[in-house]
Amino acid sequence: MRYILIALLALASLTSCKNKTEENKETMEEKPAMADMDNGWETLFDGSNFDNFRGYLRDTMPAEWHIEGDAMVFEPGETKANIITRKKYTDFVLSLDWKISEGGNSGVLFGVSEVDSLPEPYQTGPEIQVLDNERHPDAKANPKYHQAGALYDMVQPTQDVWKPAGEWNHFDIMVNHKTNQGSVTLNGTKIVEFPVEGPSWDSLVANSKFKDWKDFGKYETGYIGLQDHDNKVSYKNIKIKSLD
Repeated sequence: MRYILIALLALASLTSCKNKTEENKETMEEKPAMADMDNGWETLFDGSNFDNFRGYLRDTMPAEWHIEGDAMVFEPGETKANIITRKKYTDFVLSLDWKISEGGNSGVLFGVSEVDSLPEPYQTGPEIQVLDNERHPDAKANPKYHQAGALYDMVQPTQDVWKPAGEWNHFDIMVNHKTNQGSVTLNGTKIVEFPVEGPSWDSLVANSKFKDWKDFGKYETGYIGLQDHDNKVSYKNIKIKSLD
């Protein structure tokens, strides 16, 4: 009986070691995959603080922006409260979630330059539209260059895949001057493609409301901006990957 008990204990010990080895192996296999997923991504907002943002033409965050849960929320106030990243970017993929209020309007800007004589970041930075397509009059314009996901007033979405006001939408915005390509993917569907420089870009600008704006779209390297358009809007899970 004594020898049987020793044999059973030894077998249990070997089984335990094998299970731990397999667990460790699974953990080791998972870690590289997780690392690859995050490789090259810089978190701009994770719900904990505004360290990577500040007000346009100011050093601090406007009081109109606050954190609710894991989201940054803008509530309209008496003064303009556009915000920009603290760092500038050139070639990148920007990933974020957004939720617009009923009848609301906002936008994600890129290539923003701070010019003291220009009170709005959209006077330099092209805008990817954030909109309530169902209720905001901009979405009813024809052609529909103002719908959610549009390169505002220049390139309209090929599909209407937005989720209604009050629901979360997801953007992947790519800007790459090396390949002269830009794109907007909304909720997993690529809906907009555009050049980012050269004659084709100049033609887009010339046929838009920005044709006489001398500083518009002129800066390859600039800030990412989130727009105050006098409507409540929320953003979360904001990260960016430089395309070096």
